[in-house]
Amino acid sequence: MRTVEHEGERYLLVKRSDESSLVRDPETGDEQYLPNDELEATGDSPLTVAAERVPSPVRKVVTAVHSEQTLGVLVELDERGPLSVREILGAYDLCESDIHGTFAELRAAGLVEEATVNGERGYGLTEGGKEGLAGLRD
Repeated sequence: MRTVEHEGERYLLVKRSDESSLVRDPETGDEQYLPNDELEATGDSPLTVAAERVPSPVRKVVTAVHSEQTLGVLVELDERGPLSVREILGAYDLCESDIHGTFAELRAAGLVEEATVNGERGYGLTEGGKEGLAGLRD
């Protein structure tokens, strides 16, 4: 499968014949035939383009979270609000290096941000993190 462009729109090439090709709109899944001479290869990964059917905030959560424990961190922040590092250390079986590594990855993905909780350093969800979790829960 390849990714092609027609009049500024990207499509996934499903089947090619002599004069036309069957293409799929990656956003809607709709298929149609378009003339081959009007299609241009984009070089984009067809799997990456196909993944764009999943809303961006959900894709961020799915690609950033590598374990159920990390997903649990996001769920807890969503349900309990921002938590201080002290609260996280006391409530969960995470060592300090695990917390720093996990939160560094989640911050880099734009899912959590530093917060001040009762005068202490902590973490809370970003709007993108909230949207991503909401999309997974739907």
